[in-house]
Amino acid sequence: MRAAAEITNRGEYAHLLGDALPHVIHTAAENDRSTAVLEGLLRKKRRTAEEKRLAELLTLLIEEYERQQYALPRPAGPVDMLRHLMDSNGLRQVDLLDVFGTASVVSEVLSDKRELSKAHIAKLSERFQVSPALFF
Repeated sequence: MRAAAEITNRGEYAHLLGDALPHVIHTAAENDRSTAVLEGLLRKKRRTAEEKRLAELLTLLIEEYERQQYALPRPAGPVDMLRHLMDSNGLRQVDLLDVFGTASVVSEVLSDKRELSKAHIAKLSERFQVSPALFF
């Protein structure tokens, strides 16, 4: 990480903060306003140390808001895929006894207490006519 610009004029920095009013961003409107202030600072060819510090602060606030608002969901795991296939086909746990053999194994798999075996994956891919890769 590069060294931050040293604030030498506290009065100028206080004035910049007073104009920008940076704070934790909670809404799209606040994000738009903070982004506009940041873009104004970034358009300047020469920024003071205080402007650089404010730009750094706004960047962190904007990035955090956008990380929270626009984060991609975690990828679906094998059990998530199995649950989706069950829901899509109107199946219950009991309907998968032919794949898993016993109700307890079905329950353990669906509660993430047991991983799908290669045999389970082969039977599931055949039953639902999907690629076995879906369950990896």
